[in-house]
Amino acid sequence: MIKGLNKVEVITIFVEDLAETRAFYENVFGLEVVWADDASAVVRLENMMINILRVDRADTLVEPRAVAGAEAGVRLLLTIAVEDANAVHEELKQHGVTILNGPVDRPWGRRTVAFADPAGNVWEAAQILTQE
Repeated sequence: MIKGLNKVEVITIFVEDLAETRAFYENVFGLEVVWADDASAVVRLENMMINILRVDRADTLVEPRAVAGAEAGVRLLLTIAVEDANAVHEELKQHGVTILNGPVDRPWGRRTVAFADPAGNVWEAAQILTQE
């Protein structure tokens, strides 16, 4: 075991349209851009950051592996804890966000809503259901 690999600081997502995806995280999530240039924008969540990186600049980060195209399918799901999945669902719809599924009660005790950012990265808003 390697000690110290237990705190995610930044998640980097690869996008085709930097401006559109940056606007999504600013306007839908309400996140502050803490750094930006012509290839990326970094937004801050409460406990970590998301680096929104143009796909044409991503290859050096993952070489010798290839960057998958958007048509390859979903490779990642990021989950955000929320108090009320139904309310989040309604707000996402008001922002014109693509809803993939939900709200739905899952067997593992969460009510979830899955949605996608403009680059196809999938997020899930998850509400803990009370145990009875």
